[in-house]
Amino acid sequence: MPANETAPPVKKKGRRARLIVLVLVLALFAGLGYGAYWSVDGVRASFPQTTGSLKVPGLTGTVEVKRDANGIPQLYADNDDDLFRAQGFVHAQDRFWEMDVRRHMTSGRLSEMFGSGQVETDAFLRTLGWRQVAQEEFDKKLSPETKKYLQAYADGVNAYLKGKSGKDLSVEHAALKLTDGYAPEQWSPVDSVAWLKAMAWDLRGNMQDEIDRALMSSKLSKAQIDELYPPYPFDRNKPVVEGGRIDGTKDAAKYVPQGQTGSAGGPGSNAGGPGANGSGSSGSGNAASSQNAGTAGLAGNATAQGATVGLRTQLSALADTLDKVPAILGPNGSGIGSNSWVVAGKYTTTGKPLLANDPHLSPQLPSVWYQMGLHCRTVSAQCQYDVAGYTFSGMPGVVIGHNADIAWGMTNLGADVTDLYLEQIKPEGYVYDNKVQPFGIREEVIKIAGGDSKKITVRTTNNGPLVSDRSEELGSVGTRAPVDTAAPDRGDGYAVALRWTALDPGKSMDAVFKLDRAKNFDEFRKAAADFEVPSQNLIYADTKGNIGYQAPGRIPVRNQGDGRMPAPGWDSKYAWKGGRDSNAGYIPQNELPWDYNPSRGYIVTANQAVVENGTGAGKYPHLLTTDWGYGARSQRINDLIEAKIKDGGKISTDDMRTMQMDNSSEIAALLTPMLSKIQVSDPGVRAAQKLLDGWNYTQESDSAAAAYFNAVWRNVLKLAFGDKMPKELRIEGSCMNVLGDATGPADDLAETVRECGTRDSDSAQPDGGDRWFEVVRRLVKDEKSQWWAAPRTLNQPATTSRDELFARAMTDARWELTAKLGKDQSTWSWGRLHQLHLKNQTIGTEGPGFMKWLLNRGPWNLGGGEATVNATGWNATSGYEVTWVPSMRMVVNLNDLDKSRWINLTGASGHAYSAHYTDQTQMWAKGELLDWPFGKEAVQQATVDTLTLEPGGS
Repeated sequence: MPANETAPPVKKKGRRARLIVLVLVLALFAGLGYGAYWSVDGVRASFPQTTGSLKVPGLTGTVEVKRDANGIPQLYADNDDDLFRAQGFVHAQDRFWEMDVRRHMTSGRLSEMFGSGQVETDAFLRTLGWRQVAQEEFDKKLSPETKKYLQAYADGVNAYLKGKSGKDLSVEHAALKLTDGYAPEQWSPVDSVAWLKAMAWDLRGNMQDEIDRALMSSKLSKAQIDELYPPYPFDRNKPVVEGGRIDGTKDAAKYVPQGQTGSAGGPGSNAGGPGANGSGSSGSGNAASSQNAGTAGLAGNATAQGATVGLRTQLSALADTLDKVPAILGPNGSGIGSNSWVVAGKYTTTGKPLLANDPHLSPQLPSVWYQMGLHCRTVSAQCQYDVAGYTFSGMPGVVIGHNADIAWGMTNLGADVTDLYLEQIKPEGYVYDNKVQPFGIREEVIKIAGGDSKKITVRTTNNGPLVSDRSEELGSVGTRAPVDTAAPDRGDGYAVALRWTALDPGKSMDAVFKLDRAKNFDEFRKAAADFEVPSQNLIYADTKGNIGYQAPGRIPVRNQGDGRMPAPGWDSKYAWKGGRDSNAGYIPQNELPWDYNPSRGYIVTANQAVVENGTGAGKYPHLLTTDWGYGARSQRINDLIEAKIKDGGKISTDDMRTMQMDNSSEIAALLTPMLSKIQVSDPGVRAAQKLLDGWNYTQESDSAAAAYFNAVWRNVLKLAFGDKMPKELRIEGSCMNVLGDATGPADDLAETVRECGTRDSDSAQPDGGDRWFEVVRRLVKDEKSQWWAAPRTLNQPATTSRDELFARAMTDARWELTAKLGKDQSTWSWGRLHQLHLKNQTIGTEGPGFMKWLLNRGPWNLGGGEATVNATGWNATSGYEVTWVPSMRMVVNLNDLDKSRWINLTGASGHAYSAHYTDQTQMWAKGELLDWPFGKEAVQQATVDTLTLEPGGS
């Protein structure tokens, strides 16, 4: 993760009036109507009190809130309940608008805030049932201790809300109250738990790839699709762990890292996960369903292959629906990821480990992260926490950071935890193993601001909810789809169900608190065993000098198929294996990969393959996914570390920071030598080509060469692949002439029609991520590949070879940049194309232009790029604007925690016009880091404001 932060793509229908009112309100606040009084009272009314004292009901002792010059709070309490109660209070002080929108999104209640335009999104989210699953987790799965902390946190939020409304909360709340009388309701513990479902949704793995491959099958052959999804390059890009094995059988099986003995098993080896009594090592049969076996029809099932074509309309509509679901963390695809690495003390200047992390998520205002320290004045059984790092407003605890003993970071593991199932439906139910089973049915009522409520019916199969019910197109079948006789009769049509690990109640919230108080690798791994969704790479270091890694999470074991294509839901052979809960089988925690003090002295996770699947020596028998990131960033980090430690070199904290800002482009290093040799006759194109001479492939903000190369790369992708995609994958508005009858001959009598793309800009293809790096790396060896063919246009001849297409892309790029940046190449720079705009939630996204001007910030001209360590991503189908970013950066110094460094994308405050709204952004853009005080003395020296929360009030 990582699109707008909890904000939906706000539609104007049903909300234009309230937006106009908000404009008028802010105009008054600015002193345009009622003078300076409104300027102070309106804009600053919601700013939090940060000095003096406040009474907070439920506290048993005082809590100090010490804020530094950037408004980052450090909390000090004498017991756990007071600590988390105060965390809820402080989160609400700075971020309640964000929290309020977020909980309405996770519960499918956006229409209550924003009107009828959000009904479709709410209906889809209700169908998924995030809130329902979160409630079940709270009621049945979470520990009594976790429930107690969640309730304390909720009580703290509600203590802040008491007596406040409208402008006392935010200018956004003021507008809602003035228009519809909206008043926030009380915060509940389940509001916090549901946030993890939204986080899991944005980090759900390969669901988009599964849809895209099925849609491609309408226009491309299996061989062509396989070329666009090449296998992971294990020969070039290292996986996270190498050479481990699984020892034992069934319940006694466990993963043993390279260099560890089978008898030792490693710390935490007894921590079992769901399904530990189920498939065990017997699930290794999935390894045979390798990456090369997945695109031949429906889940590789030849008998149901014809049904894949029938899915085209359904999956296109589903993709459109997914585009409309608010992305909390960012676009789901190649950009959702992170960098995290740890270097052992033998290779650092401090003699102890250094740990770096920077998650790549959507650029949001405010940032999805909130920096905070949670400290017990004296750590004891009654007060167990002394931890600092990055939190999510709306949820207690610290998600990424360090305590007094250990540090940890996260990157998205990318495990395949979702499957789409094609279901044959009847009026009375759905078909499963030749029998009709009744639907699970529940009714939901969607309340709508300014309108009448809507009732929806959610239908569920044994494979999950019918997500196809939430689209008009999905309400009917593809009536023309050829279906093999081995597939069941279509009847009233096929529907699409979603099987997803996050829809099974779990204990991820327990894991957050266990991580926060873990003191060693054993406790870290036991905490990781509960981190079920989303599945993350967890990286570790401690003050004793140890480093480690754990891959946790619920990862399904499939009876048949590899999850690359939609599966036939009517056939039990394609169901997930049964586990101890008789609902789903997951790879046991004991058998998931981990590492501890590897001999190489460092561990890198950057969304590359975790392990190499297979059945031979050093291969991993379980199938985690076939859709890894392709390792461009991870291998670059490996190379930077190796270069630094060569010949006895040592790595410093600042070296880690410098690595985070590395702008080197792998695809530029591959293609630039070829582009420089292309013969071009146009003087303007030749002048642009010369920019590449001597370029070192780094994408600095002021680089003209980087600007030209990325424009060429974008046009190569468009010519070679984009125009060959089905319309469902092409960006909306991208139109071209195609044969009206795709099954007829392409002769002189064939008629053409105008066909336009339908995909949202965040998920259109080819996006230019490192999968496309690997595609092109393989294809450039074949100068006459069919992919290099492009039809003629009014101004350009047809191409039939690699160099002809490259020359055409260079020409198109030259004139594109002339239009965007001007004719004078000396003024060109990558940063002028590659800009970051920070948009305030909801209203700053699609509100009136004046509102955007008031609430949004930017632009910032950035370096970096797609699949670069400094991952300022962009989608090549839509342009060069930054679509995901390192959402924060941190470097933890395990020798002296007070010398650790950190930065956030924006600032601590969610209040527009607060001094801490975007006060970290300029430093972030420059690659600078703030001091990160942790110990009592260091925190006190950094403190500029102290607020004391006292028992009392009611």
